[in-house]
Amino acid sequence: MSTNPAQAVQPVIGIIGGSGLYEIAGLENKEWRKVETPWGAPSDELLFGTLDGVRCVFLPRHGRGHPLPPSRLNYRANVAAMKMSGVTDIVSLSAVGSLREELPPGHFVIVDQFIDRSFAREKSFFDTGCVAHVSVADPVCPRIGDVAQAKLTEMGIAHTRGGTYLVMEGPQFSTRAESELYRQWGCSVIGMTNMPEAKLAREAEICYATVAMVTDYDCWHQDHDSVTVDAVVRVMKQNADHARALIKAMIPALGAPRGLCPAGCDRALEYALITAPEARDPALVSKLEAVASRVLKAG
Repeated sequence: MSTNPAQAVQPVIGIIGGSGLYEIAGLENKEWRKVETPWGAPSDELLFGTLDGVRCVFLPRHGRGHPLPPSRLNYRANVAAMKMSGVTDIVSLSAVGSLREELPPGHFVIVDQFIDRSFAREKSFFDTGCVAHVSVADPVCPRIGDVAQAKLTEMGIAHTRGGTYLVMEGPQFSTRAESELYRQWGCSVIGMTNMPEAKLAREAEICYATVAMVTDYDCWHQDHDSVTVDAVVRVMKQNADHARALIKAMIPALGAPRGLCPAGCDRALEYALITAPEARDPALVSKLEAVASRVLKAG
């Protein structure tokens, strides 16, 4: 991709690791750092480092050792910490259940849509005093998806490009009736974590994509009740191994200097601010500088 020097972007790749993925192998100059945001502390310290000369920032979504349940994650702080660390692109890894026979345990899905059924989470950086309405019609960056697809193909890992991720609140899993309903809606996988994460990344103008890793079939499947914990753990370990290899392959491909995002992810706030400058709450605007300074400075 040719770049205009005036618009050249030196990518910094952010990785958000889901269940079973608590670090990234192969990073050089590694350093765990505490990052405080205007919305509080993220799930854990962030791991900074480089891979093949590309700057990377890793965050274990649930914290190292997985102490945090989905509903207690500080999604705003997680995404803000990435933005404040200079991250331009986020690859989000997420363990999911399958809602489709053709997506068996061990399969990876490069998600392109979400249905957000969560209800106990703060979902926006914006609030009373500075209102914004951001489009999430196409919630993921196809450029990152292209790289994920290419690398999964090269590595011979079974995967599907495209699919809808149903985000439930949790921490309990679905009832059988809910699982069947989501299948009727055309959903592909189900999990508990990638909303409002994707919405917040869009508000922060960070290119974002989800690679969902199937651990088992959801409870709609006739074999679900016979699945043992040991079997799920084995699949999670295999998925985590594949995810680490995938990230190691994707980072150099995503890290080359580029121009503006063709999909406009890095300009998502261009026409989103509704509140007139003179009516904005100064205290909220001060917080928003951490994620939206580009448009706030433009008035």
